[in-house]
Amino acid sequence: MASSTTTIDLAPKQDSEQTGNPSPSTTISPSVPTNPYTTAHAHLLTHGFVILPATLFPSFSLPSLRAAATRLTHSARTGHWPYIRTLPKQFPPWPSDPSHGIWGVQHLLHPSNPDALLFARSYFDSELLRYACAMMGMTSSKNNEKDGREELVMELYNLLVRPDDKFALRWHRDDIAADATKEEEEARLCPPEGKPSAKHTQWNLALYDDASLIVVPGSHRRARTEVERNAHPYEDDMPGQMVVRLKAGEVVFYDNNILHRGVYDSSVERATLHGSVGSVGGGERARNVLQHGVGEWVGGIKYLEGEEEWMRVAEGMRERLVELGRVSGDVGFFSKEE
Repeated sequence: MASSTTTIDLAPKQDSEQTGNPSPSTTISPSVPTNPYTTAHAHLLTHGFVILPATLFPSFSLPSLRAAATRLTHSARTGHWPYIRTLPKQFPPWPSDPSHGIWGVQHLLHPSNPDALLFARSYFDSELLRYACAMMGMTSSKNNEKDGREELVMELYNLLVRPDDKFALRWHRDDIAADATKEEEEARLCPPEGKPSAKHTQWNLALYDDASLIVVPGSHRRARTEVERNAHPYEDDMPGQMVVRLKAGEVVFYDNNILHRGVYDSSVERATLHGSVGSVGGGERARNVLQHGVGEWVGGIKYLEGEEEWMRVAEGMRERLVELGRVSGDVGFFSKEE
């Protein structure tokens, strides 16, 4: 099984012996522009995911985030935090009873979470949001404070944890049903020339080394092959599959419609922050976001009412999420029974 074990090198290159097409497990060819945001976006467009090194995000305190994740996970496992992903259910809605085990903790930014402000600082981190803008094709630059963040919409921030028992997710795309026809997939994955293909992006920030995500590179830009379409939902050896191996502190951005699955080891500690953001005009994201229940509490956030610059950006993002909920109404669920 192939694996992606190295991060993308975002430093400018003087020379290189690389030729041919870039591989997901190597650095990008120097023919790609050296703007780090543009380089990362190019890698995402080609492969469907890109791993960014921890050094890009110096404001993240792994010890503090790990401690907060441990506290909230303990509350979730013991029934004191009702917002959880329960075994063996894969998609929302999830029950609040942890007695059969959990594999995720929801709503890190909920105002009743004592560590909400700590998690908010990581979710609304200025450098992370610059890369999020870049992944959606917006112009990003450290020297440009209006680099797209004024158009961002707050979405989800959850925690993926060690399951209480062996657990795996089936092969899926987050927003395209498993029974979609080839034509339906192509309509979603191959937009007309000149039309933006993404109004959202998502990422995993590993607080410990994590090798749970498995992807088929390049599958975000095409319909499934006949082999993929006819494969077992939990196929362990999908042609071309790759394990995305993250070191603690690394961030992987990935297209939510890349063909992917998760395989979770109950014997290995896991705490991976799983976030997403949208942009203005991405109303089609309403179901994917609101089905998690974030609209039930996002209007009550008060801790963002401060003077710090990141809080101003965050409050704008929160207001745009509230508006998305207001105009969307009942959005239903992606796969309610799974």
